[in-house]
Amino acid sequence: MDILIKPIVTEKLTDQAESLNRYGFIVDRRANKLQIKKAVEELYKVTVASVNTMVYAGKKKSRYTKGGVINGRTAAYKKAMVTLVDGDSIDFYSNI
Repeated sequence: MDILIKPIVTEKLTDQAESLNRYGFIVDRRANKLQIKKAVEELYKVTVASVNTMVYAGKKKSRYTKGGVINGRTAAYKKAMVTLVDGDSIDFYSNI
């Protein structure tokens, strides 16, 4: 099971990475905190202090087009906020 789907890179999380040593990831909805902690530690070779998770429900969206109204739904996802111990950090830009 691929637990980590993608990192979240926003201005707010970049500031939290610098000040609080906290990083955000989109994760598999079936993954628990222990699995997320293990996946981050293995992939990035860091030590995780804590993991906070939240599940976002999908939202209904509608669009008005020339052909009429199109109704749809955004995907539901799970977000994990991972706090690392002091001294560790993750560089998401090293592969660019």
